[in-house]
Amino acid sequence: MTLAELTAIALKGGEEILAIYGTAFDTRTKADASPVTEADIRCEAALKPLLAKLAPDIVVVAEEAVSAGHVPQEADRLFLVDPLDGTKEFVNRNGDFTVNIALVEDGVPIAGVVYAPALSKLWAGSVGEGAFTAEVADGTLGERRAIAARKAPRRLVAVGSRSHGSAETEEWLKRYDVERFVSRGSSLKFCLVAEGEADVYPRLGRTMEWDTAAGDAVLRAAGGMVTTLDGAPLRYGKRRQEDDVDFANPHFVAFADPLLATKLADDGF
Repeated sequence: MTLAELTAIALKGGEEILAIYGTAFDTRTKADASPVTEADIRCEAALKPLLAKLAPDIVVVAEEAVSAGHVPQEADRLFLVDPLDGTKEFVNRNGDFTVNIALVEDGVPIAGVVYAPALSKLWAGSVGEGAFTAEVADGTLGERRAIAARKAPRRLVAVGSRSHGSAETEEWLKRYDVERFVSRGSSLKFCLVAEGEADVYPRLGRTMEWDTAAGDAVLRAAGGMVTTLDGAPLRYGKRRQEDDVDFANPHFVAFADPLLATKLADDGF
């Protein structure tokens, strides 16, 4: 399996989303109070059989299927899929939504694709191939441009959620000299860190593994890292958690420069 094959599947999912984006569509609320649209459903329905055909031995964990109660068996290798990350941004038609596909092995996201169909841009990365971004035109990927997370400057650029900001996040960031704060939706926050446009992305709020795994994989491939608030690498495939549901994430921080994480661990999270 190659990163190019995962990228091609993400592009197919984006086609389903764009087919809905310019039309009138209904939005309903799921049991967890999050919104879902026809685009979420259609994209996931397109992605799952393509992934199953690509790698029939790898379990697919997809957001809408799990939300409907279809939880697959535990496995060491799995695809984590969010067919439409940033549904609120989709509903608001601001472009900040993505298709997320990640391959996880033994709890580690080793490959990931983040595709923003309304922005015509894609990011991807894997352990063996590094990370890149590319423009998308008419569903076709353009020239790849290698990306890398940057070393931390004296004053940092922080990025955070457009729809889920919190006073707790603002307080956490006070430990750094932050020159500028950028608000973006969906997994685009990871991508800004991965391509050297931002330095730190703290998320002190609710996320699920399919929200983060693809962006995490891209960032790791670009040289960054994602840790929990106690400094441990964020892990995936979490089941039977004592204090939360399957696949729920703890609070985390994405760093462009791993030295930032080291310093924070030394100072105490």
